[in-house]
Amino acid sequence: MEKYKRILVTSALPYANGPIHLGHLAGAYLNADLYVRYQKLKGRQIIYICGSDEHGVPITIAAEKKGISPQKIVDEFHSRNLKAFKQFGISFDYYGRTSSPVHHKTSQEFFLNLYKKNIFKKITDKQLYDEESKMFLPDRYVKGTCPNCSYNEAYGDQCEKCGSSLSPLELIEPKSALTGKTPVLRETTHWYLPLGEFQEKLSTWLDTKKDWKINVLGQVKSWLNEGLKDRAVTRDLTWGVPVPLEDSKNKVLYVWFDAPIGYISATREWADLKGDPEQWKQYWQKPDTKLVHFIGKDNIVFHCIMFPAMLMAHGDYILPDNVPANEFLNLQGRKLSTSKNYAVWLEDYLLKFPVDPLRYYLSINAPETKDADFTWQEYMARNNGELADILGNFVNRTLAFAKKHFNHKVPSRGPLNKMDKEIIKILSDAPATVGTFFEHFTFRKTATGFMDVARACNKYFNDTEPWKTAKTDRQRCATALNICIQACRTLAIISAPVIPFSAEKIWNMLNLEGSVLGQCWDTAADFVIENEHELGDLSILFAKFEQKQIQGEIDRLEKNQESEPDKTETAAGEKTKIKYEDFSKIQLKVAQVVQAEKIKKTDKLLKLTLEIEGRQRQIVAGIAQHYTPDEIKGKKIVIVANLEAVTIRGIESNGMLLAAEDDDGIMSVLSLDRDVKTGANVK
Repeated sequence: MEKYKRILVTSALPYANGPIHLGHLAGAYLNADLYVRYQKLKGRQIIYICGSDEHGVPITIAAEKKGISPQKIVDEFHSRNLKAFKQFGISFDYYGRTSSPVHHKTSQEFFLNLYKKNIFKKITDKQLYDEESKMFLPDRYVKGTCPNCSYNEAYGDQCEKCGSSLSPLELIEPKSALTGKTPVLRETTHWYLPLGEFQEKLSTWLDTKKDWKINVLGQVKSWLNEGLKDRAVTRDLTWGVPVPLEDSKNKVLYVWFDAPIGYISATREWADLKGDPEQWKQYWQKPDTKLVHFIGKDNIVFHCIMFPAMLMAHGDYILPDNVPANEFLNLQGRKLSTSKNYAVWLEDYLLKFPVDPLRYYLSINAPETKDADFTWQEYMARNNGELADILGNFVNRTLAFAKKHFNHKVPSRGPLNKMDKEIIKILSDAPATVGTFFEHFTFRKTATGFMDVARACNKYFNDTEPWKTAKTDRQRCATALNICIQACRTLAIISAPVIPFSAEKIWNMLNLEGSVLGQCWDTAADFVIENEHELGDLSILFAKFEQKQIQGEIDRLEKNQESEPDKTETAAGEKTKIKYEDFSKIQLKVAQVVQAEKIKKTDKLLKLTLEIEGRQRQIVAGIAQHYTPDEIKGKKIVIVANLEAVTIRGIESNGMLLAAEDDDGIMSVLSLDRDVKTGANVK
């Protein structure tokens, strides 16, 4: 942090076309909030900027479904989502919206800056036009048959069956999603950002980011390896930021271009509210500012390639220091589906359950480098077995014991023994240890870190046996209890970023001045609670859940599934036992990789050509973030040879390789320790 005077944190602007669900929280918002709260406890100058993304096709589609204007849609969900975020404890310093006049002005100024520098290319080409609705059709307004898998409900940007990225002109028998009519080709003119001209500069900059997450760098390098292409920054629509040129009627800035500028415009609005309209420039134009974007994996390319290219082209802005993107959160072993209501909506959750158990569970189960799975059963287990039985148990019995045996006051410490010194050392190390996890964006470890301290405190309480020494050695009892009360203060501070509402409850039970969020992180382990300090009123920190409280949520999700969920997963994430006869059906063979190549427009997939006993076969493997084609070529690997063929991104895959993956998402292909002929059976 030494080279930075201030920190600017942003989270991806959520679309204002629907409510927030747990996947959103786990992807871009909770991790940012944890980081911001920690940095504020460190006393650093930091602001957290976000807001509603109120332009783009999803907004107009939602408006059409409801038969209302796009403005009514965004007004509703901007208000609802901001309220839900606040109730969940997301501590934005400012939450703006891209329909605001300041944003329109900022985006148009940004566009004109690049336009006057002749950065853009002006290109005229043919696009699909609906003659009945009298409009050019955005990607999502076109449906047709996928050229790769023949699915007849593919969209103009992607086939949701095989996952292929598409353009509207690639669809077979395209139809307008508005009228069902066959669109015609008409000429239209747009401005393009020539990303390829920034590739070398982007590559040089990205080469300095050695500490970025592997999932982020893997996806970015995949795009760079394919070569960056021109990308349109305008489109034919009426809803959005109007293109500020005379020959641009019914054209707006493409949402991918105007949305990240929303970070800048929201910071300008924040500065205006502060009464210092020029202050935003310190956060966006001073090189001693650390800019951190918190996003989900679907926004990696936009924040690591496209937005940096825009900033480079403009010339007046800093580039991000880090983009700690998370992967996706699954739900009960399946992908979230908002269309099938297979999701846990934040608004609904807040009506039924407390905030901090969810913050804790999403933190300790964060999809940092690989997808994670939310299950109601584990959510209950974490609350009951860790928050209640470890942290809550320690705080409540410590303060209850002080109330009963020391008149609800802090007793004086006497001489320290070995056990006392050991727990004091653990407490003393805790701020630095847990703080390092925050600094490195390893938020799973931050939750584990403070819970491990609470676990050690619980053990100390048990080992010192104050219920015995209260009768046999009152000074020994007083010393142990004094240390436990000081430990409660330490735990309140180091847990505050993750469970702020519960940390505040601990602070109030200790009857300490101010708020826990106003304390200094570095002094969290100081023993500053004075002797004879009177403690506050006690309350249960974490109530335990019963099965019936979560069963309704489980039942609702199962009802909304298309088919029965996979029942082979246990609560611990292990497969249930199978019979030997079932396993014997799997044919494992040795194969050698003779050719490997990246699959275009993917960040994880390699197409491998294998040799098995003189014959060749092809498989698709999700290892591109861990192996380059040259690294995997020539290796002898183990594959499932009798797996039914599947089509992935339009490519047939006949088999599956075996690989190991650790908790940090590092994958290693299983290979052999001696030379074995291809085709050999693996038993």
